[in-house]
Parts: sequence; structure tokens; C-alpha cells
Amino acid sequence: MRKVLTATLAVTMMAGSLSVANAEPGGCIKYGAAGAVGGHLANHGVLGAVGGCVTGMYVRHKYRKEAKAKAALYDQEHPGVKGTYAQKATAYDVEHSAEPGNMGSASQPSVQSSPAPGADTTSTHM
Repeated sequence: MRKVLTATLAVTMMAGSLSVANAEPGGCIKYGAAGAVGGHLANHGVLGAVGGCVTGMYVRHKYRKEAKAKAALYDQEHPGVKGTYAQKATAYDVEHSAEPGNMGSASQPSVQSSPAPGADTTSTHM
């Protein structure tokens, strides 16, 4: 009986863990579990779990905010295209060769500084 119960539990857990793969960073559960382990090592398991949960929520919020900004930019370039904001953000990354999480670095051209008007650019060395 114990083997049947264990096998049923294992199959149920495997079926429950199968889901659509999502490229979002982990949220409260994932970061909270890591924080709990780290906190346990420092004898502060609950404090580590709470800190990890807060960090996970912040990281996921930042990721989604950037994805929505990229989707808005993609909508400006391609009006009328249908899809979720995550799909549009991925398409924006592909078109602009941007890495996820680095919105400003690849899409923004670098600005060359020029000397101020009327500034003396000659150097006087003795």
C-alpha cells in the first residue's frame, strides 16, 4: 500500500510541476525559499524568507515594467500587431539585438561629448 501511495504522490507532483515555461525571473516563492535557506544558515530563517520574498517581488516588478516599456516601443514601430506584452518585448529584443534586462544599453546610441563652444582646445606644454 505504501508503494502505491508513494507512486501516486510522485505522479501527482510531476503532473503539477509541468507547466508552460516562463522566462520571467522568480517571484516571492523562489526568492523566499533561497532567502530561507540563507537565513537558516545564519539562524534567521524567517527573516531570510521575508527578505527573499520582497526581493523576488521587486525583481519581477522591474522585469515586467521593462517588458511593458519595450512592448510600447514595439507598438510604436509596428502599429496593429497583436500579441501579449511579453511577446512584443521579446520581438523588440530580437529586432534591436538587446539583451533582456538591458533596455537602455543596446538600443541607445552612445553620445560623443564635444568641447564647449569657445573653449580653447589647444594645449600649452612647456
